[in-house]
Amino acid sequence: MVQRVAVIGAGPSGLTSVKACLDEGMEPTCFESSDDIGGLWKFKEVSEPNRASIYRSLTINIWKEMMCYSDFPIPGDYPNYMHHSKILKYFRMYAEHFKILQHIRFQTSVKKVTQRPDFSRTGQWEVVIENKDGLEERHIFDAVICCSGHFNYPNLPLKDFPGIETFEGKYFHSWDYKGPEDMHGKRVVVIGIGNSGGDIAVEGSRVAEQVYLSTRSGAWVIRQVSDNGLPVDRFNTRFVHVMFKLLPMSFLNWLGEKKLNAMYDHAVYGLKPKHRLFSQIPVINDDLPFKILSGSVLVKPNLKEIRGSTVVFDDGSTAENVDLIVFATGYNYDFPYLPKHVMYKSGHRVGLYKHVFPPVLEQPTLAIVGFIHSDGSIMPQAEMQARFVTRVFKGHKKLPSNQTMIKAVEKDTRNIEKNYVVSRLTPLQVDFVEYMDDLAQDIGVRPSLLWLFLTDFPLFMRVFWGPITAYQYRLMGPGKWNGARRAIFTQLDRMYQPLRTRQLGPQESSTAGRLFKWSLLLVAGGSAVYYIQVHSPTLIPTLMSKLHPQIV
Repeated sequence: MVQRVAVIGAGPSGLTSVKACLDEGMEPTCFESSDDIGGLWKFKEVSEPNRASIYRSLTINIWKEMMCYSDFPIPGDYPNYMHHSKILKYFRMYAEHFKILQHIRFQTSVKKVTQRPDFSRTGQWEVVIENKDGLEERHIFDAVICCSGHFNYPNLPLKDFPGIETFEGKYFHSWDYKGPEDMHGKRVVVIGIGNSGGDIAVEGSRVAEQVYLSTRSGAWVIRQVSDNGLPVDRFNTRFVHVMFKLLPMSFLNWLGEKKLNAMYDHAVYGLKPKHRLFSQIPVINDDLPFKILSGSVLVKPNLKEIRGSTVVFDDGSTAENVDLIVFATGYNYDFPYLPKHVMYKSGHRVGLYKHVFPPVLEQPTLAIVGFIHSDGSIMPQAEMQARFVTRVFKGHKKLPSNQTMIKAVEKDTRNIEKNYVVSRLTPLQVDFVEYMDDLAQDIGVRPSLLWLFLTDFPLFMRVFWGPITAYQYRLMGPGKWNGARRAIFTQLDRMYQPLRTRQLGPQESSTAGRLFKWSLLLVAGGSAVYYIQVHSPTLIPTLMSKLHPQIV
């Protein structure tokens, strides 16, 4: 029976893993190599080796209601998109509220995790640590949860850029970037058009003489401020998810690309990628299109070679007198403290069952939490993973055989490669809603739309038609939270609260607006019933028979 659990890392994944252990009555010990919680979200002026790093101005690109833990809403007065300092404050509140801090050992590095000689029987691990005094300690644990993240090891592929040794200026990876101070009056080339590359190009363009943004394949760029000025995440609903299951992906790609190009034509702006919209997570950046339009940022193809202070691009064009090159070229991932044989390789990625459990161990007592990439926030996904892991540790959920898990991993890999653009640096992508629902089904906390439709229609409307927030997974089953229903009903209030800094008079809704809302209501209800009937044809008759009064 698992009782003592080692949790490696006190970032967002580690914090929720400690809480999940406590919820299941286990005894977690969290080892954190730094002096504080937060992981990636703990800003430091100087990047530290083998640790995630962020820049001074970083603001998260996920709406606060979609990024918070399922039983601890972010305060209503916090902005919808939060600066990293606000995110860290939220983590502190979470850790203090659930009494997590007392289970964390700070300034303690995990050096090695190995199986005990009797692992096949006990599932136990020996964890070797180095404490804050530099002394080595050895501890025995019944299980281990790894939460050390995947933004710790910058990928700096200098060999792919001929002539870099002749460059007369300065270059560094985006991992080292803290702010645009070194870009004043400079000519800057940013390589890579991910979220970091886009942010650095935009911020640098405010002070630099010129910024060139080099991209090999282009990117779809979406705005955080969406229709009616609302967060774009607000429109990630179960209704939309049903439409994605019912409609052809080619049509959805066409529709989404048409909407994006109506705001700014990606071909004209030099942004249009080789892949379709939903084949890769888009770049989220409200400012980049204007910076391109104003000439502050010039989009260029892949960098071909470097000749002193001249950068040559694939199309033969050049950037002269370049002072600075920023490599926003992604990250490598590694778990240096784990034995190599416990990790199963599948395609470009580490193969994990349900993206959590190595499928080759005799006992399921090692889990990786937070090693996931999707169109949603890491916090609720890591929380769901941790809930799943602790249910397995406690014996409430039994995993299938190793052979079955390996087959499932290989099937996942084929599906990922079929549906998404993947590579060595981005080997993993999942659909946020589908993945959350899958784990929730295993735990027993997936919300039943039909049951809500029949028993609590106002809640059904908010669950089906409203944003897919993590509160939905606290409505029922293990870990049910009595505040979940209220959190769902008030989530839009928390969205509007930080915007209402200037009071206006009351505004009445029009008759046309009310009719439109009712028509949407009918479409949503009909779609839900149709979706349930297609995927679970016996569910409606079964529930109706249970609700029908029995005659004695």
